[in-house]
Amino acid sequence: MLFNSTVFLQFFAAFVLLYWLVRGSLRARNLLIVAASYLFYFWWVVDRDFTFLGAYDWRFLGLMVFTSLFDFAVGLGLDRLPDGRRRRWLLGASVVANLTILGVFKYHGFFVASFTELLGELGVVVAPRTLHLILPVGISFYTFQSMSYTIDVYRRELPATRNLVNFLAYVSFFPQLVAGPIERAAHLLPQFERPRVITRAMLEEGVWLILWGMFKKVALADNLAPLVELVYGNSVFTAPAVALGTIAFAAQIYCDFSGYSDIARGTARVLGFDIMVNFNLPYGATSVREFWQRWHISLSTWLRDYLYIPLGGNRRGPARTYANLLLTMLLGGLWHGAAWNFVLWGLWHGVGLMAHRAWSSRFMNQGSRFAAFAIFSWALTLLFVGYGWLLFRAGSVDQILAMTRALGNFSTPPWTGSFLINLLAFIAPLVLMEVWQAKSGDRLVALKLPVWARTGLQGGLLLGIVLFWERKAAAFIYFQF
Repeated sequence: MLFNSTVFLQFFAAFVLLYWLVRGSLRARNLLIVAASYLFYFWWVVDRDFTFLGAYDWRFLGLMVFTSLFDFAVGLGLDRLPDGRRRRWLLGASVVANLTILGVFKYHGFFVASFTELLGELGVVVAPRTLHLILPVGISFYTFQSMSYTIDVYRRELPATRNLVNFLAYVSFFPQLVAGPIERAAHLLPQFERPRVITRAMLEEGVWLILWGMFKKVALADNLAPLVELVYGNSVFTAPAVALGTIAFAAQIYCDFSGYSDIARGTARVLGFDIMVNFNLPYGATSVREFWQRWHISLSTWLRDYLYIPLGGNRRGPARTYANLLLTMLLGGLWHGAAWNFVLWGLWHGVGLMAHRAWSSRFMNQGSRFAAFAIFSWALTLLFVGYGWLLFRAGSVDQILAMTRALGNFSTPPWTGSFLINLLAFIAPLVLMEVWQAKSGDRLVALKLPVWARTGLQGGLLLGIVLFWERKAAAFIYFQF
């Protein structure tokens, strides 16, 4: 079920009505959330006539239920056992189970195909059997969310919950189920355990986030998509075309993914929940490190806390620190998808983080007080991130090589003028809003406007959503991960 679809609007309206009717019972509300979340997830499997779709399988709902029940039981066991080998084995069972499910469904075909191709290069011809598995939607998100719970319970940073309904609701919470943010149990789970009072301020914030997120998706990202495809769907490239197409993709993926996160936060806010901010003006970053402090924050902090730091972080000397950075980002790239372009994207950012750390350790604060230096750092970061998006979006390694070689060809395609006009038209609202938010230091600055101005702004966003609303909704980019 897509946020940008009429069926979701009907689903959410019916859910809010039922949610209000059972407001006197916390357990009833949580049971309703579980039921609605499973329906929301199941809707990916069947259409409105309950005709099975070719892309999904109803058993994937059972996969999420299994993950939830298994980690709930592991959490109870970890809470009861004293520190020692048995607790480590129990945590290992959770990690292995989660990563095995993720690995089989997401990476089985990739590794088999890559190994077969490698053997072919060595002159060994094999015809392996593949399982032809379909990737369950949202598996990367709910797996990491559930696994973080057992790790935190193991570390005794969080007591295990003994309420199964609350835990099922935590893992399956539909606003952020299929594309995050990846929540932590310490933050979200307690919100299912206490009565929720929904204030007018929460409703106003929720409505604003839904409108702004939906506008970014429907009016901006979906209209930037054809511009991106015009370049990346081609086989002949020039430097201006590659540059314009990559800028369009940088704006598209940001509007698409941050739009989803805003809608998720907004719908959760309307229901009385607070879920984490996943984006914080990332294209204003002046270093690669800062970019990852602002982009997909729930994933970057997850990788930091559950991978980089356990590997040793920066505590074991420069060489080990660089190796940890590179490995963390490599696995972060692979998390996004089973393809070599994602591996290269992760390595690119890993090398960038290594270079930034090496530079900052020698020249810490030198030049940072000068405005010109800050502008230069910002521009350099944008260039670095931009080439990373080329790696991310390209359909193959061959396309990456072709587009990179084309950066030396400065001939201008005939469609450059109209492309540039459309590009500027669809990124202007984003730039204006984010400059306003950056200058005010408040992502919710629009809510500080007088009532008449705020109403006019929200009305304008709603008009844009209605004008660009597609009967057949376009899926969010991160649903494939």
